Amino acid sequence: MAKEKNPVTDEELKQKLSPIAYAVTQENATERPFSGKYDDFYEKGIYVDIVSGKPLFSSTEKYDAGCGWPSFSKPISDDEIAEKNDRSHGMHRVEVRSQSADSHLGHVFNDGPADKGGLRYCINSAALKFIPYDEMAEQGYEKYKSLVE
Repeated sequence: MAKEKNPVTDEELKQKLSPIAYAVTQENATERPFSGKYDDFYEKGIYVDIVSGKPLFSSTEKYDAGCGWPSFSKPISDDEIAEKNDRSHGMHRVEVRSQSADSHLGHVFNDGPADKGGLRYCINSAALKFIPYDEMAEQGYEKYKSLVE
């Protein structure tokens, strides 16, 4: 799948996003642990890329990993997730980016729930927008409702 070029300019993104959302998605920053709005948040719905609006994760795959960031056992679709090696900060990790907007989302680790595949997608709240179940149809995400029913 060829990556789409993000049609939004850097200046438009600075206007659209909060400073932390811009820093996380465009500059590979990480929000402080336990500071994001979706860390301790368990409403029914889906999480989309704050830049592109593409669906990324469902509430049914979210769990409390105790790490300080929202954690998911799997994405809605592997087609919207890109993974790349990250050797920053003296560590070897796997970075998770959105495929369409190339937004930095967080990292994926192999210490998730074994019964759900063993992965932990550790994602910055600032990279996400939550779409509540009751608003999914009106916001154009009706086909994803079955994932959270």
